[in-house]
Amino acid sequence: MQSQLISHALLGRRSALALLASGASVVCLGTGSATARSAAPASVLDLSDPLDNLYAFGKIWSGYDAPVIGAFHGLMYARIPGRRAVPLFNYVGTGILQAKIAENGDLMIKSRETGYFTDLQSGEILEYWQNPFTDETVEVYHFYNELLGGRIGQEIPQFLIGGDHQAPTLMNAGTAFPDSKGKYPFRLPYQQFGDDGMVSWDYAHEHTNPVTPAGWPSYSTGAKIAPSEHFTFNFSRRALDDRSLPTVRTTAGFTRLSEPWPFMRMGKAPAALREMTVFGRMFSHKGLPSVDEVPTKLLAYVEKHAPEYLTLPSDWPARNDRVDTWNAFVMDVPPETTDYAWAWRNKTRPVGAQPPTGLGARSYQKTNDS
Repeated sequence: MQSQLISHALLGRRSALALLASGASVVCLGTGSATARSAAPASVLDLSDPLDNLYAFGKIWSGYDAPVIGAFHGLMYARIPGRRAVPLFNYVGTGILQAKIAENGDLMIKSRETGYFTDLQSGEILEYWQNPFTDETVEVYHFYNELLGGRIGQEIPQFLIGGDHQAPTLMNAGTAFPDSKGKYPFRLPYQQFGDDGMVSWDYAHEHTNPVTPAGWPSYSTGAKIAPSEHFTFNFSRRALDDRSLPTVRTTAGFTRLSEPWPFMRMGKAPAALREMTVFGRMFSHKGLPSVDEVPTKLLAYVEKHAPEYLTLPSDWPARNDRVDTWNAFVMDVPPETTDYAWAWRNKTRPVGAQPPTGLGARSYQKTNDS
């Protein structure tokens, strides 16, 4: 059965399962401890079986029975060919996720996530940022994915981003291979060394840039973008095999690469600067109780401005309104070109789309005030 993570937007999933971001890029934490039991588990997962592989992924990425809350954080650089990489800002965020196994063995997921940029030295969340390449002070965009929900089937997802005319992205290209029928069974590449379990998760997109040069000339870097994210999850294999544990303590390192973020306003910079790569080396982790995974300053900001992002609804919706940062930006930030055919100009944006803070909140505030 083909994956249907978030209905029509995929041939399998969206831009990063999320999940992050997006990408969102969040791995989340558990509401209860997921330490390994001293006794061996009653059964061992057969990770060559797509059903067990899916179950394991849900337990590593999220957790069963109850929502789990986690965080990501790390440093982002700009790389221009032939020049030393330049530290830009930190990238931090939260996620709350939950998973369950459907009757047919598919993995059902739902999540809500935030993403912010922080000052390199103070760690404070940035509302404005001084771009070192253009010497312009820019208002910073805060990413809010109000709700993502859907299911992953027993084949490796293919992400369809940017419309039907785009070539789909195969999740885990390089480690996912077709069987004799040309299908890609859901088998993530697990490795084990002692009790240390490891698994990688990758996606590499190439698609039309929704932040078009015609509509957002200052914010757009060109007609196409190619964001990618690359995760390495680490966990206890004994805890993973123990089905009495609804989640497993997980730490991850991940790298994110893309064109400059739209809020950096690199659209009118010299061509060499527009072609820079922004990349990050980051951490993500989950498995500690309550909100113990979330860094103090990040938690204080979310609790003050967006406390609902630490909760999840009880139902299991199929939604993908805001899973991709560039598309969310287009929804939130009206075009600079006044007569540009903006999809949201004359229709209501989805309920829950309104970002609480950042550049994206401004147009909603104007609408509410009018």
